Amino acid sequence: MKILVPFKAVPDPDAVIPGRGEFADVKWMINPFDSIALEEALQIRDRGDATEVVAVTIGPPRIEEQVRVALAMGVERATRVDESRTIDPYFIAHLLRAVVARDTPGFVIMGKQAVDDDCNQVGQMLAGLLDWPQATFVSAIEIIDAGRRARCTRETDSGLQVVEISLPAVITTDLRLNEPRYVSLPGLIRARGKPIETIASDELLTDVQPRTRVIRNDRAPSRPQGTQVESATELLTKLREEAQAI
Repeated sequence: MKILVPFKAVPDPDAVIPGRGEFADVKWMINPFDSIALEEALQIRDRGDATEVVAVTIGPPRIEEQVRVALAMGVERATRVDESRTIDPYFIAHLLRAVVARDTPGFVIMGKQAVDDDCNQVGQMLAGLLDWPQATFVSAIEIIDAGRRARCTRETDSGLQVVEISLPAVITTDLRLNEPRYVSLPGLIRARGKPIETIASDELLTDVQPRTRVIRNDRAPSRPQGTQVESATELLTKLREEAQAI
């Protein structure tokens, strides 16, 4: 069985974005939730429940460093869909549907959301486009029935929910699923010698276009320093008299 792992390159969450959202000099990394998905796919393969892990990402050539990280983690193949425009979940889901049709994986596993836009939409849209079952916000996965089904533990607002889904399916990962492995420098060096398949997005998709356009990026305005209060009474007084919030 083949596992397909879509991942996204995102700006380092700890980096300070200079100027008006200029990203050229910012450090990029694999979206943390997608790193968890990659790790889980590799663990499933290592347990003998899959034979191949294929990673796929969408973006310009500058994100190939993150593709190398996925290769260094241990995936068998990696594909970059070449696309330099700002793209939205609707367009990404349609591109991934084309990739799934081409690679015919046993299931797709991906992060529940990206930490740059926090959309949390691609996995659900992809499952809908494929008409596949889905399990979202997953913190435990067990492949059962000789690879025909998966038992997934979901993290919900009301607690843990265990569901069983037929494969193929789309699974999105939550934070507590695993701890991604450390990628060593020798592993990265070896990954530089591995091929990266590159496909132009218009080779996969010609009848769908992004529906979102980014006009500009702005840094959040600075806020004045907060103060500590000694009691709830003092807090209410400040809210009423100084902030005039109540």
